[in-house]
Amino acid sequence: MQVIGVVGLPASGKSEFSKIAAARGIPVVVMGDMIRNAVNSEGMDPTDKNLGALANRLRAKRGMDAIAQLCVPEIQRQTTPIVLVDGIRGDAEVTLFRRVFPGFTLISIDSSFEIRLARIKARGRSDDFSSADELHTRDERELGWGLGNALNDADVHLSNEGTLAEFSAAVHSFFKTREHDS
Repeated sequence: MQVIGVVGLPASGKSEFSKIAAARGIPVVVMGDMIRNAVNSEGMDPTDKNLGALANRLRAKRGMDAIAQLCVPEIQRQTTPIVLVDGIRGDAEVTLFRRVFPGFTLISIDSSFEIRLARIKARGRSDDFSSADELHTRDERELGWGLGNALNDADVHLSNEGTLAEFSAAVHSFFKTREHDS
């Protein structure tokens, strides 16, 4: 099984990448869902503050790869040739995935701050916000988890600065190559 991870700053296009993968029949394990499930099981609202606080607690208790540890059994349950892991936030997670899944490939989605802020304002998720200061705060929190190192260590970098159609074409092209190789 080929395991592919996707990493990027908030609102860079990770979810769009995952939607395209899912439409191609590729199972997607979303790391953020692991945190959302934990927040829900604790009876908390799924706000950015609560999600971030719980993610920090899990990492403090179990290590910086705590969320990746929660994902491994779900990835291993898959029976398809390719599985996508959405939402990697740090280099410790990448290290775990590379150790557990030989041939693990990391994809970085690159997008500017201004474009990401506009996307957040438009999408309306429960953990979204609307100010540049809040996005800076979230970026800093995630960079503190080793996100910058993971972005730099990516095997493939995809730019998401243009239209959705342009990004979609780049993602489809990437998967055509992977599906051909598997």
